[in-house]
Amino acid sequence: MLLGMLASVMWTAGRVTVPLMVQLGLDRGVREDGPLLGWVLLILGAGFVSAVFLGVRRYLAFRNARIIEAKLRDRIFAHVQRLHFSFHDANATGELMSRGNTDLQHFQNVVVLVPLTFGNFLIVCAVTLIMVIIQPMLALLALVSLPFVNVLGRRFAQRLHPAVLAVQQEAAQLAAVVEETVSGVRVVKGFGSEPVQAAKLEVEADDVFDESMRASVIRARYMPAIEVLPNIGLITVLGYGGHLVLNGDMTVGELVSFNIYVLMLVQPLRMLGMIVANAQRAASAGERISEVLETAPRIVDPERPVPLPATGALGRVEFRNVSFDYRPDTDAGVLNGLDLTIEPGESVALVGATGSGKSTVARLLPRFYDVDRGDVRLDGVDVRTVRRQELRRAVGIVFEETFLFSSSIRDNIAFADPEATQDVVERAARLAGADEFIAEMPEGYDTVIGERGFSLSGGQRQRLAIARAILADPRVLILDDATSAVDPTKEHEIRDALGEVMARRTTIVIAHRPATIALADRVVLLDNGRVAAEGTHAELLAGNERYREVLAVDRAAPGAGA
Repeated sequence: MLLGMLASVMWTAGRVTVPLMVQLGLDRGVREDGPLLGWVLLILGAGFVSAVFLGVRRYLAFRNARIIEAKLRDRIFAHVQRLHFSFHDANATGELMSRGNTDLQHFQNVVVLVPLTFGNFLIVCAVTLIMVIIQPMLALLALVSLPFVNVLGRRFAQRLHPAVLAVQQEAAQLAAVVEETVSGVRVVKGFGSEPVQAAKLEVEADDVFDESMRASVIRARYMPAIEVLPNIGLITVLGYGGHLVLNGDMTVGELVSFNIYVLMLVQPLRMLGMIVANAQRAASAGERISEVLETAPRIVDPERPVPLPATGALGRVEFRNVSFDYRPDTDAGVLNGLDLTIEPGESVALVGATGSGKSTVARLLPRFYDVDRGDVRLDGVDVRTVRRQELRRAVGIVFEETFLFSSSIRDNIAFADPEATQDVVERAARLAGADEFIAEMPEGYDTVIGERGFSLSGGQRQRLAIARAILADPRVLILDDATSAVDPTKEHEIRDALGEVMARRTTIVIAHRPATIALADRVVLLDNGRVAAEGTHAELLAGNERYREVLAVDRAAPGAGA
């Protein structure tokens, strides 16, 4: 920034020198028959200095803007990744993308203008000073419109700011509709809802249009006046200055240089409108960016983290009197005094009706959310005292909704460890029962799958997600209804293949199918956020009516497995 401003000083010096050289050239080189060539060369030299530093100034201005934009984009992206799950639950993806892209563009645009505006400010100050020295009264008449330009500029800024902010907010809502429609295009097409989404987009596009037109009306109302006012000075100089020359109170060279100086003022003053408009966009964008950056992450690393034990029987999980709700302002929680202990190497199936807290248990252990009361422990250590990265490397989770990246099959499996060897990747795929269909792919493990892996079947996607979790080698593996899209026969094969991994690793299985539940060492029935019963699948099936009701409801659900 300072280098850009220094270049602006040199550019200003070159520009304001040219009219002085013209004045001296006319008065001494033409009227007094002096060395005209010398003045021409001086004018050429001043113009050359101005041109060189104009290029330097613009290069530094755009370079600074791009550096700031890149750093700020990295900062926003890193901060969004640090933010808690509940923040992402409440904010649309398109909205965040708009803040990290469109708003940043508006912000960097004003950074470009900092050295440019500084140069224009210097031009105005230097030209005003020189004009006052040459002819004070004529300078006063030439500059009489400046206060009016300033007043108009301020009113323009006050009216434009809310309009520009509204445009950016509406543009973000438009981006959210587009993002949701493109991401959910299969659902849209499946239900024939293209007209519904088109109507939503039309509403948002109309809102953007209306707000943009409101901003355009404000610009159209103020910009002509800001454009015209500086030209009043030029008319004054030609009229009053001509009389001074005829009366002998001013030389022709001074009048010509005065006119050049007035013309030099016109462009900076015209730029005032653009500078104000861009500054308002940047201010609005800055507010929206700050809303994200000022959101403090709720899930943070402790000041003095406690490491997880590295030796002994690993994978002991304890929920001690845990209460939790996604909405802290409600009385009824998802979990209400949950007490649950899972021993190292034990596989436990969590069963319960919808809303009983099964998936919540899976989210509290890796600390996606913090408990409201009680504590969750892994190998005797409260998860809130462990570094998040260490904790989440120790707890692998396969979600019900599988997400794969638009990359190769190998990269998706090795997501937790990009440096993993091919043998390790193939072993994880084999344990997840994915090796067979991978072998049939055109390029095997190097086959690039489409966005979110939609080029694969639901079962194939889930097997890759399981392989990804296995490769991470966690001490606790959570399968959050992860086999729901696999047909029952293949699910049994996957569970058999996972036997080796489950034998030495604590596994929490959230499942609905009796065949899957029966493979766990122990079954825990959750009801109203508490442990209602526990035992083997056979024991609960024989002796617990609530357990039978839950399984009956699941079997009756559309698409439920036998």
